[in-house]
Amino acid sequence: MTIFGERNPINTVPGSAHVITEVELEEFNYTDIMRTLASIPGVYILEEDGYGLRPNVGMRGTGQNRSEKITIMEDGILAAPAPYASPSAYYFPTAGRMQGIEILKGSSTVKYGPRTTGGIVNLISRQIPEEQLAGKVDVALGEDGFGKLHTYAGGQGERIGGVVDLYRYQASGYKHINGVGGNTGFQKNDALAKFSIRSATDAKYQQELAIKLKYSDETSNETYMGLTVEDYINNPYSRYSASQKDQMNTEHKQLQINHSIDLSQDISLATVAYYNNFHRNWYKTSKVGGASLGKKKEFIIDGVTKEYTGIEIASLYDHNPSQNPIGQLPLTVDVKANNRDYLSQGIQTELYWALDTHELEFGLRYHEDQMDRFQWVDKYSLGNNQVMTLTDAGVPGTDSNRIDSAEAFAAFVQDRITIGNWNITAGLRYEDVETRRQDWGKKNSGRNGAPSKDLKNNFDAWLPSLGATYQINDALLVLAGVQKGFSPAAPGNAKAEEEKSWNYEAGLRYNQNSLTTEAIVFYSDYSNMHGNCTAFSGCSEENIGDQYNGGEVDIAGLELSGAYIINEDGDYSFPIKMSYTFTDSEFANSFESNLDTWGDVKKGYALAYLPEHQGYLSAGVATEQFDVTLAMRYTGKVLTKAGDFGHANGTNSIDSRTLFDLAAHYYISDAQQVYLTAENLFDETYVTNRVHGSIMVGKPRTVNLGYSYKF
Repeated sequence: MTIFGERNPINTVPGSAHVITEVELEEFNYTDIMRTLASIPGVYILEEDGYGLRPNVGMRGTGQNRSEKITIMEDGILAAPAPYASPSAYYFPTAGRMQGIEILKGSSTVKYGPRTTGGIVNLISRQIPEEQLAGKVDVALGEDGFGKLHTYAGGQGERIGGVVDLYRYQASGYKHINGVGGNTGFQKNDALAKFSIRSATDAKYQQELAIKLKYSDETSNETYMGLTVEDYINNPYSRYSASQKDQMNTEHKQLQINHSIDLSQDISLATVAYYNNFHRNWYKTSKVGGASLGKKKEFIIDGVTKEYTGIEIASLYDHNPSQNPIGQLPLTVDVKANNRDYLSQGIQTELYWALDTHELEFGLRYHEDQMDRFQWVDKYSLGNNQVMTLTDAGVPGTDSNRIDSAEAFAAFVQDRITIGNWNITAGLRYEDVETRRQDWGKKNSGRNGAPSKDLKNNFDAWLPSLGATYQINDALLVLAGVQKGFSPAAPGNAKAEEEKSWNYEAGLRYNQNSLTTEAIVFYSDYSNMHGNCTAFSGCSEENIGDQYNGGEVDIAGLELSGAYIINEDGDYSFPIKMSYTFTDSEFANSFESNLDTWGDVKKGYALAYLPEHQGYLSAGVATEQFDVTLAMRYTGKVLTKAGDFGHANGTNSIDSRTLFDLAAHYYISDAQQVYLTAENLFDETYVTNRVHGSIMVGKPRTVNLGYSYKF
């Protein structure tokens, strides 16, 4: 269930390895995974809704679009709704209920996959307490209608244990819809239950069987409609009235069964069967006045030809609702029901065998997943009262009407060899994947007969890795590694070309008392990079779901991290933590694409939404009675489309920003505390992204007050 432990100590991993502990998670009590991961070097985040409901996370230059290029796991199991068939998914485990988070980059990722180029994020859910009874109640209230309730309780008997974890959080939102107002926030519920039974202490073989059940749902009033530059300057937290119907509804169900057995003192076997079912319907505006959100359309107005995007039409209308900017009122608005069902299921097993100088691991996984798109478009009219009225209800299945699916078999072997101060890890992974796209088209909503398109692709890959560490002394360790990176081709990849790369790293790790530091240089040499076409990346409606091949790309960088506690044993201690990432990227070939974040690429162009510099610094003061921590997050300038930083301007880039967060805790007793958090402490107004050529704004200052009781 975890990456690091007694068998894989984090300090000897031959690559970049980080753990965010429960104590660290409780420091700021973030509900947003992207703010949580901001302290980790080599991890890039792209904000969207301000609350982290749909995270965009990347590692070592992989790109952040819907976290499509990294492997997301919960308790060691693939968490994406369809990790092979549809990597750009709109689900992420609820970060606020996690007990810990593990981040791994480098050659050791060969055990996991399917995406091994960037790295792994493994979220560790609430474990069954070892005590007979333990639990927690945590409540918080804050600005913009924020509220949170988190409670869990459980315990371990002689052989039987269990825990139940309930998490609810919500907000009314920090944006205002022009003319009509309304809730622009969300509400999300998450429930988890685990039960386990252990063998008797005198049994011949020590075994454990555990069952995990999880359910979550979400309603969020979010949109892809950003603002024009003028509207952002005048009222950055406004939303166009044409977005008033936009709402995401989701439901996620999970069943996981774990079995482990110690066959001997040196051999153990762990097996997991898993089932994930995810439904989502993001009902959101796709056209205004007949124009797509980010694409220009010609209109003849009073004999003059003009070009507008849907977002520009929405802006003009809200400035003067009594006059249709492209003709007579009412204004037409298309709202698409992006209705999809996902399935992900499989079984995996891993054998561990300890020898004198070797630790061997063998793993197998059979996996199936699919995405079923069954969508439609409703048409509304927008009159001079800025209220949308339904005029034509669409028929389900008359928009996107297809199933993307995948079957995958994976196997790995890894050997950790200890020779004196050397620790050498060699691994080999094999992936065999079959993908399929069945498309019934917009005129066959009943899916009668065979699909009009039925495309199948098969491919496999052998992925070697080699890493090594050398312990110079008790405090200093040198590491280096190389691996072949891989991401499977999605069904929407016309050429069925998998993403391939060779990835190299080398660095130092120094740990002495309360000082921990790590410095790693990395280089990724892509022979083919994928770009996935999503609505979030600004793609045209007809191209969404397609996957493009970008050819050769070179990415190099430096990751630094460190932590130190000044006067650790004194009445007042002063913890300090820092991280810094430098990244340089460039395409090694020229080509044309329909991917909005690539466009027409020339050799030497840098990747979009990849800052050259980003950093994190936190400093605090702590006593037995209270602690206060101030954290700074810096993100350098980013391009919004592949290009040259030297020619970046206000339309194709986002300026750098520095944000501050504050956290304070007062400990009433060993069991009770009150806490105060302030995100974006100095109320910085900033741009997060430019989806569809418009501006999305980050969350303003938000102050929350909470109370926690543990037993």
